[in-house]
Amino acid sequence: MASPTGMAFRLPKEKVMQKSIERIAGDSEGVSYEFPVFRFAGADKAASSAYLQAALHAGELPGVVAIDALVPMLAKAETEGRIKGNITIVPWANPIGRAQYHFGEHQGRFHLGTRTNFNRGFPLLAAPDAKLLPDTTFGGADQRLKSRLVQLSLGHDIVLDLHCDDEGLAYLYVHTSLWPAMADCAAAMGIDAVVLWSEDTDGTFEGASIMPYQNVPADVAKLDRRAATTVEYRGILDVDAALAAADAAGLYRLLVARGVISDATLAAPGPFKGVVAPLENIDMMPAPRAGAVLYDVKPGDRVARGTRLATIVHAPGETEGRTEVFAPQDGVILTRRSRRIIRAGEDLLKLVGDRKSADARSGTLED
Repeated sequence: MASPTGMAFRLPKEKVMQKSIERIAGDSEGVSYEFPVFRFAGADKAASSAYLQAALHAGELPGVVAIDALVPMLAKAETEGRIKGNITIVPWANPIGRAQYHFGEHQGRFHLGTRTNFNRGFPLLAAPDAKLLPDTTFGGADQRLKSRLVQLSLGHDIVLDLHCDDEGLAYLYVHTSLWPAMADCAAAMGIDAVVLWSEDTDGTFEGASIMPYQNVPADVAKLDRRAATTVEYRGILDVDAALAAADAAGLYRLLVARGVISDATLAAPGPFKGVVAPLENIDMMPAPRAGAVLYDVKPGDRVARGTRLATIVHAPGETEGRTEVFAPQDGVILTRRSRRIIRAGEDLLKLVGDRKSADARSGTLED
């Protein structure tokens, strides 16, 4: 099956699901990239449909193993005739980043050729119409990949982009137009916090998933049944079987709550009891000095203004060789760095404050 980005080859029908292989042409002759797409067909055309992808930042794997644990659950539901809406899953969304290594270290966040974040530069369409996607004939492989991912996700009521942070709580980014309607999703997934945003000037995948519905008629937008979010599954090292099973169960509960899957054994999600704050309330805490970081706080800690958050050892063994960093306001620690070496100006952590940050920023928080 031809597509603007390359070829998708249909494999023989499997017992449980349909699998196809997407091929993205590379930037030189003889180079191409492939990734699989799983599809479960729903029995009810009126039911909500769902699209899930993981590892857009190719080294972020909690979502990958969550999908691995989820697929058998979906297979069982399909065997029992309980899948109502169409489900599309891309378990490895970034074959370009997955193949990038530099001096033995995996580099999956930025495209090494363009130095662009793989979760930036997605086309922000004026309406949910694939015909509006830009021509990528003369673009790079990363542009072709991004265009194809938008095309695969377009039209689904539920779009989940599974990521993770350095070290952190499980949290969602949610557009203000979808909150509090998406509180059931956050509760179903067992999420700890929700960060609300309203502006996307960088072209994130989440932005590409929700912006086409912002200026269209209500009967097209259907915001009451739409759920589009970036899911941050804790930290980059939180890749284990128990967490994967728990995250898969949360994804499954969401699909049941939104009517994609029928399962009478599950109760409706209760109220969401986690932290909810606008993006403008987040303090990123840039490091005043370069050195080794000694943290006094961990994700989930509640802190008061003036609490010491970390100490930077910039001149070990010397008088005044340590610089302390204090909380600028009351709030909750959302994330912190996984590496303990830092340069001056790099962000130490995310503090979700009780009020607007003095350093409030719109759009994306990090490069």
